[in-house]
Amino acid sequence: MSTLRSTFFLKHPQGRGKTSNKESLILFSCYFKLEDKKFIYSTGEKIKPKSWDFKNRQPLLHGSNRAKQASSVRMQINRYKDKFDEIQARCKSYGEDFTSKVLKDEFDKTFKRTPNHKNLFYEAYEAFMQYKIKVGDWSSSTIIRYNNILGILKDFEKSRGYKLNFNNITPKFHAEFTDYCMNERGHINNTYSRNLGLFKTFMFWALENGYTYKEDFRKFEKKKVVVTQQLALSLVDLENLMKLEFSRKRLESVRDVFVFACMTGMRFGELSLISEENVIDGQIYLKEEKDAEKSVRKIPLNDLATHILRKYDYRLPLIANQKHNEYVKEVFEKAGYDWEVEKVTTKGKENIRATMPYYERISSHTARRTFITMMKKKGVSDKLIASITGHRDMKTLNQYYQVDDEAKSEAVKNVFKVDFKPLKKVD
Repeated sequence: MSTLRSTFFLKHPQGRGKTSNKESLILFSCYFKLEDKKFIYSTGEKIKPKSWDFKNRQPLLHGSNRAKQASSVRMQINRYKDKFDEIQARCKSYGEDFTSKVLKDEFDKTFKRTPNHKNLFYEAYEAFMQYKIKVGDWSSSTIIRYNNILGILKDFEKSRGYKLNFNNITPKFHAEFTDYCMNERGHINNTYSRNLGLFKTFMFWALENGYTYKEDFRKFEKKKVVVTQQLALSLVDLENLMKLEFSRKRLESVRDVFVFACMTGMRFGELSLISEENVIDGQIYLKEEKDAEKSVRKIPLNDLATHILRKYDYRLPLIANQKHNEYVKEVFEKAGYDWEVEKVTTKGKENIRATMPYYERISSHTARRTFITMMKKKGVSDKLIASITGHRDMKTLNQYYQVDDEAKSEAVKNVFKVDFKPLKKVD
């Protein structure tokens, strides 16, 4: 079997001069002598004719006409040549016929070409999710987050009439998507940045797995994340909660779960992992399901936390997080936490202020924040706190620490203890 050669050419080579400003598709080509057939396959890459080296059939890499993306285009089209050579060599080695159909099927498989009625972008997203779920990289909460992003992308597509495919993930997409999220959906900086980060994680996976070779998304910048002042409770608050008596069992159960989380620093999703078997010598031995590489975490229990566990036979009365957050607000309202507080969020460069009752700002996350804040106030080291909460990043840990006015006053008084005689008032 004779060795076939391949080449590249422009679909629209006219206007080679300096006045040519219209890009042309770059096509892969080879000739199958036995079939008397010329094989042509689109690489999907484009370049202006003036930036094409017609002699060597490659993008110009030097000179004033060199395209900015010349190196990237050259790398991408050469993937087709490399694959062509690989398939031909394999067929020759195994004594198989190297035909145009074999080449097309292998190209379609390698470069993920699908029939026009399919949307490769969403097909890739589904493959991405299935892969991450099957290899056990994601927890149930992560799956929910990525399903949420998928819903946002589909809503964006309908709202803006912006057809999503990998070729359209450009700076224009970034601008449109940012505007849609921030102005149409009303996302604040932190929400938008988290969602964009998840989207970019998908795009990196798609790049690594050959679904796309465009890398514009790398430059998509998140909005500056702003650490919003959140609430953290004090020991007095926890004592007040435990003194409450409820006529409804559901509120008592929610109160107990919330207080337990305050004293252990556990995430709401981790509470379901507690059983009598993993409570040993006054500590919870927690092995996280979502990260097999993490070692067992030991979480000390104080007397009240132990009492709550025993009260429920070591199976906390958990409900859905959304319902828990709804009921815990009701608990705090009943406890009299109804004074007005201000919440400040950042949208773009604008600070948005909203006034609401204190109890409206309480959620399951307040418990974890309370644990970290109370520990830090007592001078416990970040390393020790992180060993209990499971934080790997100290920067993230410290975002939970809320400094209140009382703590500021105490700090200043304790540091600046100066002996002085009472000063006389100056007339």
